[in-house]
Amino acid sequence: MFAPASRYLTIQTAILEPKDGEGEARRIAYRRRRLIPRPAGQTTLVEHTVLEGDRLVDIAARYPGGPAQCWRVGDSNPVLCPEDLEGTGRRIRITQPAL
Repeated sequence: MFAPASRYLTIQTAILEPKDGEGEARRIAYRRRRLIPRPAGQTTLVEHTVLEGDRLVDIAARYPGGPAQCWRVGDSNPVLCPEDLEGTGRRIRITQPAL
């Protein structure tokens, strides 16, 4: 269902069984919430200085894992929005993938 590099691959699936107005239950499968790892607990491989025009996917493409791993860059830096990583001159951490 998810690609091997997906951040959701290892998240458990849960089943919700709400009852409709007549007492019949239907099953709804969903993924549990993904908790973002603490940045302090991750091993920094390198710090990257953001250049003019850099986007998160471009930055991730320069390091092991490639652009599909751009979510790891977000997880490694304490920001709420990916756009917060895209300021020229900002230094961001590129970390080793968690096992």
